[in-house]
Amino acid sequence: MTQRLEDVRKRAQRILQEANVLLEGHFDYGNGYHGRVYLNPHMLFCHPSTIWQLAQDLLDIIPYDTTTRVQAVVGPVTGGALLAHTLAGLLDGRRSLQHPPCVFAPIHVDQEEGLQLRPAYARMLAGTRVLIADDVRNTGKTFSHCAELIRKAGGEVIATATIYDRMATLEALDVPDIALLEYRASDIYASPMCPQCADGVALTRF
Repeated sequence: MTQRLEDVRKRAQRILQEANVLLEGHFDYGNGYHGRVYLNPHMLFCHPSTIWQLAQDLLDIIPYDTTTRVQAVVGPVTGGALLAHTLAGLLDGRRSLQHPPCVFAPIHVDQEEGLQLRPAYARMLAGTRVLIADDVRNTGKTFSHCAELIRKAGGEVIATATIYDRMATLEALDVPDIALLEYRASDIYASPMCPQCADGVALTRF
């Protein structure tokens, strides 16, 4: 790791600590898995300047040849969409005025069908090279679902990017994954096998 990269990551770690975004308890990750540690996006995104700084840092560690190829940035609501929107704007700010503007598309959650890409956004992604962004990667399942929607829309996923990777991937895409910070989490369980559920421990609410 270069000194510059180490400095960027140390600064990001300090921002997360000061924002009090790391929580411990009994969490439902919303993808069929439970665990004891959670990155709280509500605290992370309550100050726009925080996500702006973290997005800048994330772009600084994404390889240049990747950022130059990105034509669209996609993220799942809420945290991923906010990060993706910020990244798309910052990418445009780093490019010449003659460069076509970067497309942003949020992936929303339907109560019955799960993650979905609205038709208007799907049409915009056709034929584009896409970076998927999310605030945290837990098992990788959300990235897999997002990638499937993008491919169905005719886009090509070229990389994924996260602020925080919990290093507990169960489903991986065959593209580079860039994480600003890494935290090797333990005690992740499929919800039917969760020991905290078996012990009657209530889910942590915040």
